[in-house]
Amino acid sequence: MSITADDVYEALREVEDPELGMDVVDLGLVYDVTVDGPAVRVLYSLTSMGCPAGQMIDEGIRDSVMRLAGVEQVDAELTFTPPWTPDMMSDDAKFVLGF
Repeated sequence: MSITADDVYEALREVEDPELGMDVVDLGLVYDVTVDGPAVRVLYSLTSMGCPAGQMIDEGIRDSVMRLAGVEQVDAELTFTPPWTPDMMSDDAKFVLGF
């Protein structure tokens, strides 16, 4: 069974931003997922360049995706282009966080 981008997005729902208490998918921090056989690339951002949870989020992304059956390599790439804004959050996250 091959891994799909949807499988990866579902796994990434386990990764929370500890400051906001929401997962990185609903927060809109995951910009793109590419699956090439056993290799997965996750392009993601943080709520700010100085986000103190950055390393924890990076490790969470790598760990949660590596737990998927068939994944042998995870490339978690941090970007600030475009910069994250609250508009990128899901409607549920906006509601919970009061946006």
